Amino acid sequence: MHFGMTIFPTEYTVHPQRLGPMLEERGFESLWVAEHSHIPASRISPWPGGADLPQMYYDTMDPFLALTAAAVTTTTLKLGTGIALVIQRDPIHTAKQVATLDLLSGGRCLLGVGAGWNIEEMSDHGTDPTRRFGRMRESVEAMQQIWTNDVAEYHGEQISFDPMFQNPKPVQKPHPPIHVGGVYPGAMKRAVRYGNGWIPIGARAGLDAEQLAGLEAECARVGRDRSEIEVSVYGTRPTPDAIAEYEQLGVDRVIFVPSSAPPAELERMIDEFAELIR
Repeated sequence: MHFGMTIFPTEYTVHPQRLGPMLEERGFESLWVAEHSHIPASRISPWPGGADLPQMYYDTMDPFLALTAAAVTTTTLKLGTGIALVIQRDPIHTAKQVATLDLLSGGRCLLGVGAGWNIEEMSDHGTDPTRRFGRMRESVEAMQQIWTNDVAEYHGEQISFDPMFQNPKPVQKPHPPIHVGGVYPGAMKRAVRYGNGWIPIGARAGLDAEQLAGLEAECARVGRDRSEIEVSVYGTRPTPDAIAEYEQLGVDRVIFVPSSAPPAELERMIDEFAELIR
């Protein structure tokens, strides 16, 4: 089982170029960073995590720039978006960002994708919230075409482009792994349909044997092997019992979620997580 950590990279916590080595030196396999392009002032959409939206949501850096900063100061740490809101992004630009990160890091990019929860945020980008899951699938499919073909073309209902060239190509073949974030059963089914991994939110919705049995059944239904879908639990409780439970269930990766704290406090939390890993 692998161990990762996710964070909202902000100007007041440990910067990515320092955070990456801190994790790598302590035995973490991966760093995942969150994304919000902006937070609309209306605040109509309820945050699934509670009543008050934490300040870090307002302040988070661009995920691909943050991960690039971490890439240049590390050698083995995998670099993931946890998650990239691809429904709010131009897939052609995003495909180039992902391929560039994968190239600069020597093939260490993990692309976590999701549809998000903030209806006003996605609407500001011109995304129809009622069609966001279809757009997410088309975004991934379109990028896969760009990464794997010298001349790429894609025509969907929401995303369409004629034959085109784009370089560089990712180091990882056929492309960096796609990890679909979200709750059971919808996100799990989307992961099986067009992804390489599923990221359930353990702290919010939980994960149990019944859900993993559902994953097995969905893989069998569409003709995929269960081993093709990594399960990475986002928001793992940092306790030996929780980790042992997930290991027994066959989870592939647990991802700790510290607060976006000042550097000294965050380093203390990372040391605590590292002790659990050891």
